[in-house]
Amino acid sequence: MGLGTAIAIGAGALGALALAPVALGGAGFTSAGIAAGSIAAKMMAGAAVANGGGVAAGSTVAVLQSAGAAGLSGAASAAVAGAGGAVGWLASFIPRGSKTR
Repeated sequence: MGLGTAIAIGAGALGALALAPVALGGAGFTSAGIAAGSIAAKMMAGAAVANGGGVAAGSTVAVLQSAGAAGLSGAASAAVAGAGGAVGWLASFIPRGSKTR
């Protein structure tokens, strides 16, 4: 593995860790609860309809709200960093401009 690839993997992992809380908040999963009119509210409404009026513990909506309220757990941080590192690794294969004469 070259230095450029290692840097791409590290940047992807760190970038994903830094942006995960921003993305959760932007989607409406906040420390004060699910923001009205947000994507999170629409997800919660859909989950409630599918479950007969409540949101099931352990569902995607419940896990995302927990992360939005309390932050990412160690396991979630590792998963996010791993996914970001994988994206960084894939990005290292993108050609860096063309050499024209």
